[in-house]
Amino acid sequence: MPKTATPKMDAEMLAFANDVALSIRQAKAGQYARVTTGEQLAAGKRGRPVGSVQAVTKEPVKLRIDADVLAALRATGDGWQTRINDTLRASLHLAGKV
Repeated sequence: MPKTATPKMDAEMLAFANDVALSIRQAKAGQYARVTTGEQLAAGKRGRPVGSVQAVTKEPVKLRIDADVLAALRATGDGWQTRINDTLRASLHLAGKV
């Protein structure tokens, strides 16, 4: 047997429908979110932003590092791989190899 709707359920559903409609109007107006069409998503490019390409590109390598050293480097926050590169470069510079 199907349940019949109660007045409380009807009021809750009406309030929900009104909230959804308001959210959609706000999104279309760009107030809280931007509405993106499928065409806009398809036109979007993946990868690095334009202008972020360096003249000298880096070469990906696989490097085995002790777990405690890696943990300490990662603990320094974002950019830890760049800091490793800078540290290696400075070491080579001191040794007169770069």
